[in-house]
Amino acid sequence: MSYDPSPKVVELQKRLNAFMEEYIYPNEDRHVREAEELGPWKVHPIVEELKPKAKAAGLWNLFLPQSERGAGLTNLEYAPLCEIMGRSFLAPEVFNCSAPDTGNMEVLERYGTEEHRKQWLEPLLAGEIRSCFAMTEPNVASSDATNVETSIRRDGDFYVINGHKWYTTNATDPRCRIAILMGKTDPDNPDRHRQQSMILVPMDTPGVKVVRPLPVFGFYGMPDRASEVIFENVRVPASNLLLGEGRGFEIAQGRLGPGRIHHCMRQIGLAERALEKMCRRSMSRVAFGKPVAEQGVTVERIAESRIMIEQARLLTLHAAHRMDTVGNKVAKTEIAMIKVAVPNMAAKVIDWAIQAHGGGGTSNDFGLTHAYAMSRVLRLADGPDEVHRNQIGKLELRKYR
Repeated sequence: MSYDPSPKVVELQKRLNAFMEEYIYPNEDRHVREAEELGPWKVHPIVEELKPKAKAAGLWNLFLPQSERGAGLTNLEYAPLCEIMGRSFLAPEVFNCSAPDTGNMEVLERYGTEEHRKQWLEPLLAGEIRSCFAMTEPNVASSDATNVETSIRRDGDFYVINGHKWYTTNATDPRCRIAILMGKTDPDNPDRHRQQSMILVPMDTPGVKVVRPLPVFGFYGMPDRASEVIFENVRVPASNLLLGEGRGFEIAQGRLGPGRIHHCMRQIGLAERALEKMCRRSMSRVAFGKPVAEQGVTVERIAESRIMIEQARLLTLHAAHRMDTVGNKVAKTEIAMIKVAVPNMAAKVIDWAIQAHGGGGTSNDFGLTHAYAMSRVLRLADGPDEVHRNQIGKLELRKYR
């Protein structure tokens, strides 16, 4: 199987790289400064300034596969483009390709009604609003999503929602207008995977309270706007339920597959950037009479980093190809494998890059601390390593039974 990009993708790569060089990399320091000074409750102006430029350049909504609303790219075609965006925390939102909006837009495209798409998908695709995904809860082990306790109770033409969520990315963003929430409509169903449903909750609905931003390794607002949210007697129309009662896990499977592979694509770009910084820094610093790059341990780490990145990229491209050809459900093993392999790889490469930078690597001056924080978080987000390894192991053992 050849994973060489098509002429269409090669052209998009050139345009995307040119945009990154002209607009993204020169504004990264400003982005960090705005995130630190304005915090997670404010819009970061640099993002809004660059979004119209990305639209004008035709580099907008590249992520949405199998839809006339997107660029018409497959997962495999999108992979190298997403990797380029992943080199900078500023880039994904500028191109309207950032989480959790991408996953939420795919949910609305696949499972929403025409009314849902008109009210929420169209402004999301236009970059006019943002969204959040409310699944994880503080009072239960959310690695087992059947533990979700949030109640979605039918009351005539409405559903009443009560629950406590956290790590609800984007909820503190003032542009966040809609949440996709997972809760239980049928807690007594003997099939634990048919108890849950997903429902659309406008953020201005009475009873929705964004309690606080959550720091990610001490960072607020970047690399992630993690948030804690309480839903207290929140009433939304029954028509806001997605697909039907008891189909929450079905939707989650459709949403989290693309979300996981997008995270991995971006992580490969982040690891490439870290390796680049490691090489440049170690070549420019002299210790014990010779450049750090010529110290044996550094050369070995650079070599190992290149090997690990290439392995992770090939595995991710294979997963993307499988998603395109056999579907997300059948490709669950490949998706689980990259979800374990790629963030672990990126965290190791970034850790070595920090070491090569010396004490400065632990500051915010080189972007490595933000990068490490995100890579470490992704060993938990969208399912922890342990859950994915357990699934991979069971699927492997099934071959011998």
